[in-house]
Amino acid sequence: MASPTDQTSTARHQLETPEQEQGFRRVRQLSPAHARKLGLTRKNVKGRMDLKEDPEERAKRHKELELKPLYKELLYTVKHRMGKPSSPDVFTDSQLHKYMQEAFAMTESEHATLMDKVEKTEPPVYCLKATVKEATGILGKDVSGFSDPYCLLTILEEEEESRTRCSKSKQLKFVVKDVTSDDKIYQTEIQKQTLKPVWNQTFILEFQKTHGATFHLEMWDKDEEVSLSQKLEEIKTNFNSLKRMIKDAKKEKGTDDFLGNIILKLQDLHCTEDSWYHLEPRTETYPDRGQCHLNLKFIHKSRDGTLSAGRSAYINYCGILQQFVQAYISKQKNSAPWKGELGGEAQTLLELYATQNDLSPFLQDLGKWVAYSRLYQSLEVDSSVLLQQLTSIEYHWHQVTLPQQQKGELSDSLHGFLQYGLCLVAKYRDIFPPTPSATPKLHTLLRILAQICKTKAFQELNPANFDLQDEICEALQTGTEDWFTVKKGLHEPMTKDLTEMGSALSRLIVEVQRDIKSNKDVWNRVFFSAMQVDVFTVVYQKFDSLLAQEVMKTLSLMKGHMDLSLSKCLFPIYLNLHGIHKNKAFLQRRGSLKLSNFHEDFREAMPYWLNQAFSTTKDRVERAVQVDQLQPLQTGSELIKHSSSAVDLVSCIQPICQLWEQLSWPDPEESFMLMVKITEDVCKIVGSYCQLLKDRVRVLSENSDHSIAINMLCVVVNDLEHLRTHLSKLPSQLNWEGLRSRLVNVIADSQFNNTLSSQLQQAQSSLSREIRSALDTLGKQLNTDIETYVRSMSTRRRIPSKSSEDAAAPLMRYLEQELQYMNENLVPENFNSLLTPLWNNSVKILYQTANQYSQQEGQMVFCQRLLYTLQCLEQCFHAEGNGLPLKSLHSDEYKTLKTYLEKNSLSSRQLIEKFFQKKTSEQRTYSGEKYGAVTLRASYRSSDQRLRVEVLNAVNLIPMDSNGSSDPFVHLCLEPNHVFPEVEPRVTQIKSCDLNPLFDESFDFLISPEQCQAPGACLVVTVLDHDTLSADDFEGEAFLSLSNVMGVSEGTEEDLSSRPDAAPAQLRLPLMHPKPNDGILKLLESRRGEREAQAFVKKRRQREKQSLEGVQP
Repeated sequence: MASPTDQTSTARHQLETPEQEQGFRRVRQLSPAHARKLGLTRKNVKGRMDLKEDPEERAKRHKELELKPLYKELLYTVKHRMGKPSSPDVFTDSQLHKYMQEAFAMTESEHATLMDKVEKTEPPVYCLKATVKEATGILGKDVSGFSDPYCLLTILEEEEESRTRCSKSKQLKFVVKDVTSDDKIYQTEIQKQTLKPVWNQTFILEFQKTHGATFHLEMWDKDEEVSLSQKLEEIKTNFNSLKRMIKDAKKEKGTDDFLGNIILKLQDLHCTEDSWYHLEPRTETYPDRGQCHLNLKFIHKSRDGTLSAGRSAYINYCGILQQFVQAYISKQKNSAPWKGELGGEAQTLLELYATQNDLSPFLQDLGKWVAYSRLYQSLEVDSSVLLQQLTSIEYHWHQVTLPQQQKGELSDSLHGFLQYGLCLVAKYRDIFPPTPSATPKLHTLLRILAQICKTKAFQELNPANFDLQDEICEALQTGTEDWFTVKKGLHEPMTKDLTEMGSALSRLIVEVQRDIKSNKDVWNRVFFSAMQVDVFTVVYQKFDSLLAQEVMKTLSLMKGHMDLSLSKCLFPIYLNLHGIHKNKAFLQRRGSLKLSNFHEDFREAMPYWLNQAFSTTKDRVERAVQVDQLQPLQTGSELIKHSSSAVDLVSCIQPICQLWEQLSWPDPEESFMLMVKITEDVCKIVGSYCQLLKDRVRVLSENSDHSIAINMLCVVVNDLEHLRTHLSKLPSQLNWEGLRSRLVNVIADSQFNNTLSSQLQQAQSSLSREIRSALDTLGKQLNTDIETYVRSMSTRRRIPSKSSEDAAAPLMRYLEQELQYMNENLVPENFNSLLTPLWNNSVKILYQTANQYSQQEGQMVFCQRLLYTLQCLEQCFHAEGNGLPLKSLHSDEYKTLKTYLEKNSLSSRQLIEKFFQKKTSEQRTYSGEKYGAVTLRASYRSSDQRLRVEVLNAVNLIPMDSNGSSDPFVHLCLEPNHVFPEVEPRVTQIKSCDLNPLFDESFDFLISPEQCQAPGACLVVTVLDHDTLSADDFEGEAFLSLSNVMGVSEGTEEDLSSRPDAAPAQLRLPLMHPKPNDGILKLLESRRGEREAQAFVKKRRQREKQSLEGVQP
């Protein structure tokens, strides 16, 4: 007798199409090692078809033995269908028959014949499989507030249903029991004392037909007879249930309470229902009686067994599903992979068949996995479909126990797919190229393989030790070696010529390098995210071994035959090998690499590469100077101020620098010698260029006028500057610092500098001397003229009648003319070299002039002129970003001069406003209460333009009298005086002998919003100690900016007038003492002809005398 595994394999083989059978046979060829790791125990299948059999005969037999039994099963399913499918589309029997004919390729005669046979079969027993899961929110009928619920289930046919309707009019208690026999009624278990019962009980209810039949579920509360003593005890413990007990006493003892019922028409149900249903009442007393969770399914019992003799419903389901998928894919017009879609007819037929045969969701998902995994190996099936089925199988594996026969099929299916997936992984370069459309497919495939190995099903069904990561790495190595062998054969040279052999090796290395890049940039992300496998490391190490062997073999043949042509052939090989070797930095696992010292085989070709680069560069520079006309280059609309040879020289030197970077010679000592050679060659080329350029200038300027010679001189200076700029980048281009760090323990810094830096410094010094000489000649006359114009503005002692604009105009016109000429003929580096000393000299002269006439009459107007001149010079030298940058212009000397001129250009009133702005700023940042503090409230009422100040108290005042106390009072004044000329100061009452006086006095000031918003507008709060026989002593002062007063807005006057009255805000202001030597007071003091300024200075000087800030403790 065959084992379950043999039966499963035989059944699966029977369901394979003739085309699929050949494809599967190729996939199943496992190596012995794979077979042991996967734990395969397959046996030879008996009755295997002869490979030489005619394909037409094989297809005909497949249809007769496989497809027609499945077709009869579907005809039987449609004939005896029950319930509505879950598909939104509704299909008639004829529509389903038509779809089945197309999917199974049945002719009309075949369909009629099979339909005849189905009509003669025995009908099944119609059943409703009902699972009562749980209920919630049911009524509590017992005294305790709970119930003891149980359910009665039955199906009433049409006659019984009519009796039920009659019985309802008589208000019978047990409606179901009164209309049908007890053997048709099923009862669940009784759940004690709960309002959320859980049953999870399944019942099979038979019926004749769905039309007119109804499913009934009644829920009751089980009541039992209770003794009088128990009733009294319940009354004592739960007095609130007295009313329920009285009602319970009236009814007959032992009678169950009705909790609700559910009545469903069978013809309205779907094939499978899983829902919560409301329990309906018999009366309207308690309409809300909770819900009950039911699972309902229409199934067949005693289904005719002659339709597909010897096959289980599960095997038939797999075959039907596979046939439907093949039919769907064959109808697709595009070549996109199948993503699990099926037509409505197919979904309906599958659902009807699975439901009628009571196939569990687990078996359905298992059948889908088996069918889809087979189709994946022959048709375009999206990998996400398989991943979804694997997830479903894993979920069901923990919930349901699978039959042994299906376990064997699942095991074989998982093993087979793993083998097939490893074959695809080995050929991932061809099957999954590095494109956005292909790499997601590889990622999903790897996820499927990983998910298979992670599933409990695979781990339990596969006793052998199977490490998927090791298998993936082995497949990658095998595939990489096969790929390398194929590419090597494609690039094999036709002859044994050394040059051709080198070219063939170069092409092969380019292919390998491109493949390594794809593995690093594309495939590595896919493999690592899905499998945690570093495919780049695996492939790189394999290529390292293969390339090392191939390179060593080729270069050994070239040893002793090196010449210029052969060295040219080896240079791209070296570069590509170096590019591959640099990728070792990305390896996750470091180890010994066979290509680590590949450079040693190229020492013989190195001198040829260096000499070729130097001679080629020198020839290009000579040709560039010979054709140079020493005129600025014109590139489109943009003028380049150096000549063509300077551009050519830079581009000629660049390949030498690139050669050093390309070589990246690993040996430190040999690298230093290479660097010395390359630096020496560059300096030689620069010196040669300078000499060639001088000779070229001499030739072109022999018959030219002075202006043309000057223009040529400017161009030459620009060429030298261009060369010097690029020459200064040579250490960074050649990465001297990196070489120095490598030579720390090999060569001393002094030797390094003497051999490398000295050569470069000599070349740069020579260029700098030539440039400075020319620039000094051009800039000497400009410095003298600017000094003359600036000093001419300050020679007259009296203030000139002309404006500042007129006074600065001659200097500006001169600078504009001269600087425009230089800007047009010099590169920005040389032009800025002229601008910087000119600007610094101009600032110096302006500062000296301003300080020279600081004590003369009319200083304010004179400083305004100098400030205007400074602003014009700044704009001229900056030239809207085309001249000196603002950072260079705004030097410390410039900032000092500008601050000095701006302050001296202000009027006396503006200075006074600045003074009070400074004081209010100091007040905001002042910390501590060294001299005490004053507390007040200040608010501004916009309705009548009234400023109210409430002086509350003062604290921690310093004692000013001999008795250790003070007699304080507060003086309030609005400043500046020119803003509030008509506002009188206010004074509080005097508080005798009190260092923490309480004033609690209010004062009103009538001021306009414009005055509140004036610059420097503030309230000066002065605390004084009253003395009878002498002047009052100064306790301290505080400054409150009116802009901070509640009710004063920063907006317009209209905003203030429309604002509602603001609530007063309490402020605590620390008292301050003025510090001596205030700069603004000194400036005001120097304006002796202004009475207002002198009066203000006198008042503030008096405060400074009373201040304790300058007194030494």
